[in-house]
Amino acid sequence: MPPSFGSPLALAVLLSMTASLPAASTPSPALAPQSGNAAGPHWVDAWSAAPDSAGPPLQAQTVRQIVRPSVGGSALRLRLSNLFGAGPVTIGPVHVAIHAEGSAIVEGSDRAVTFAGKSSVTIAKGADALSDPVALPVQALQELAVSLYLATSTGASTVHGDGQQTAFITEGGDATAATRYPDGEVAGNRFFLTDVEVATDAARSIVMLGDSVTDGFGSTKDGNGRMPDALASRLQADPALASISVVNSGIAGNRLLNDGPIGPSMLARMDRDALAKPGVQWIVLLAGINDIGVAGSPDTPADDVSAQQIIDGMKTVIARAHAKHIKVVGGTITPNGGYDWPFHTGAGEKKRQAVNTWIRSGGAFDAVVDFENVVRDPQHRDRLLPAFDSGDHMHPNDAGYKAMAGAIDLRRFAAEQ
Repeated sequence: MPPSFGSPLALAVLLSMTASLPAASTPSPALAPQSGNAAGPHWVDAWSAAPDSAGPPLQAQTVRQIVRPSVGGSALRLRLSNLFGAGPVTIGPVHVAIHAEGSAIVEGSDRAVTFAGKSSVTIAKGADALSDPVALPVQALQELAVSLYLATSTGASTVHGDGQQTAFITEGGDATAATRYPDGEVAGNRFFLTDVEVATDAARSIVMLGDSVTDGFGSTKDGNGRMPDALASRLQADPALASISVVNSGIAGNRLLNDGPIGPSMLARMDRDALAKPGVQWIVLLAGINDIGVAGSPDTPADDVSAQQIIDGMKTVIARAHAKHIKVVGGTITPNGGYDWPFHTGAGEKKRQAVNTWIRSGGAFDAVVDFENVVRDPQHRDRLLPAFDSGDHMHPNDAGYKAMAGAIDLRRFAAEQ
């Protein structure tokens, strides 16, 4: 499942830096859920982009990124990551504001962000930093602009490769507080920013853990057309469910079992990108297509995984989540017939069907959503319905992602408040 990396040059730089990826480690105390005190609001993760690789360096440049929190709150805080850095990185000033259009922000909405009271923060290699609370009320599904200034060379930046959102980058200088952003460059990555948390009276979230189909590859750029976006819109349309946030922990190209050139495996990153998210009560797992596809042309014998190994990996996800009193919804693997050989093969299709049969009938998940049945062509079980195909025969388009989100039974979440 190839991700999008903005430009051929950025892709070349990124791939050259990902030859050796650090393993995802057990979350630091800073990643533990923050529930606030008994008398005040709780913190819940309202937006996320899982870090997946090393990106191009920045120096004396500002990056402005647009995000859309899935729930509102009375204040917010940001998490920045240096997971894939080659050494310490200093970031700051950092600003957040209400997004207007393009790279512009709403005048008067800009707020400076601090870290332990300081306007900049130095983050050690492999670590992350959580900001102080920012007094900026956030509305659900309201776009924010987060601006980061990198005064000195970052070395390898930590990115989420398939942003499906334009990041605006200055040629030079601090533009973090600019209402009208100066002309510069653009990229399709997320840089350093991994989470936006909001303070709310009801801290509950659904973490969607998966690969590029969860991540939103094939959706309209800058259109918030990903499946997690569509699910968030559904929840906001029901006042009884509007307090539930949706966290996108998908990574394009990600596998359940084995690390790859883009990101640690879901099992390796599960603590950081799912279990430790503040407010998480449910995980929606959609995994396996890359494990199956890579098995079609394995680089090593370990890549040639069986359907049973994928099933066992899903059982591990369930057990680890249940140990934290988190429920898991299993999603059937969507079809990819017509995608390039040898990623899609007859043998691989048999594996996909075997895994899907177990998901539906195995009784291991707390609930099941049959994504395959929603988007497949009734005349060709191994293919996407043409109306839902983004064009590559693997990734749905906006309509397909909306249909997938529409198949998730919201009554389960309402019943468990």
